[in-house]
Amino acid sequence: MVGISTSPSESEPVLEPVPFIDLVEQYEAMAGEVREAVDRIFSAQSFVLGDEVADFERDVAQYCDSREAIGCASGTDALILSLAALDVGPGDEVVTSPFTFFATAGAIHRVGATPVFVDVDPVSLNLDAERVEEAITERTKAIMPVHLYGQCAEMEPLWRIAVRCGIGVVEDACQAIGAEYRGRKAGVLGTLGCFSFYPTKNLAGAGDGGLITTDDPELAIRLRRMRNHGDAGGYQHAEVGYNSRLDALQAAVLRTKLRHLEDWTVARQENARRYNELFRHYQLLDAVELPATLPERRHVYNQYCIRLRNGQRDEVLSSLRQQQIGCTIYYPSPLHMQPCFAHLGYEEGDFPESEAAGKEVLALPIFPELKAEQQEIVVRGVAAALGRLANGNTTSALAPKFPRVHREAA
Repeated sequence: MVGISTSPSESEPVLEPVPFIDLVEQYEAMAGEVREAVDRIFSAQSFVLGDEVADFERDVAQYCDSREAIGCASGTDALILSLAALDVGPGDEVVTSPFTFFATAGAIHRVGATPVFVDVDPVSLNLDAERVEEAITERTKAIMPVHLYGQCAEMEPLWRIAVRCGIGVVEDACQAIGAEYRGRKAGVLGTLGCFSFYPTKNLAGAGDGGLITTDDPELAIRLRRMRNHGDAGGYQHAEVGYNSRLDALQAAVLRTKLRHLEDWTVARQENARRYNELFRHYQLLDAVELPATLPERRHVYNQYCIRLRNGQRDEVLSSLRQQQIGCTIYYPSPLHMQPCFAHLGYEEGDFPESEAAGKEVLALPIFPELKAEQQEIVVRGVAAALGRLANGNTTSALAPKFPRVHREAA
């Protein structure tokens, strides 16, 4: 049972809306820096690749402790280019998770290979490393773990499998820049690491952008060639590549923001800690499962996702939205259930942990600028929704008035 009263108060004021993410506040705090960087690009009139991109690549390589970093047009392209650089193609298989953003498996399909799904660990919702071995066949060319929501997958067993089988490991680290596994950052935990700079990511561009990290200099040479139509220089094309160059404008914005990334990461971690405290204070842990940080990990909380079991998630989602509290679902339909992958032959029930997560996970606001008062509104909103469900009332209403824990100015 939810340990709070659920009787609404007629004197309860209308609460301020809480956005799921607020990009404006972050921009306003650093608008001068960003505009200066953008003006520098316009003054130089050099918009594609060039020194600005090279400088950003160097800075990210240093941040991730990788030898090489190669910018590209998007996180999806980072995945496609990485697979292509490993010569993954028709007839090959790539083992990955069904509980992730579509681009993970979409990239595998796009290079002509077949995604082979393995269910997720029920705690982290990352690829269950113990199940990967049984999915390996003579056609397996790579393993693609996803560092979901900002926490690294269990990598050591995957390394061992990859070395034994002579295959590559492509990290889908698109949600996990700055995350760590045993003291090493995401992006240097496999053969290649892939990042996205979509505007909602922890390091966010002013549009699409991506990057690949690697310690293999030969792969880096090939990737730089492949992102530019396979051009080896002087209009000599060593292979048919892609048009996936990082714009200098994006690199300039991202390089400016990279200086603030650690502060933003610490703020996200503090917000996660405060959520945990609030859910405990309102005695909701019998109904709400909080995200876990596994041992030897640094979680960077691209998302803060709770789990609501017993069919309660969708009712809570509806209630929060009526209370103007931002929330969303990552991801409602696992990839093996997507219509475009029906030809793979998977059926409902094949990956029960992924399917359960799709029905139970709910993402709450976690952006760095989120205030303690806003977090309390969120948790009180969850408490109100659960309280009504406990009383058999699924009609949404404003959250009742509860004693506040935090009294900082909103």
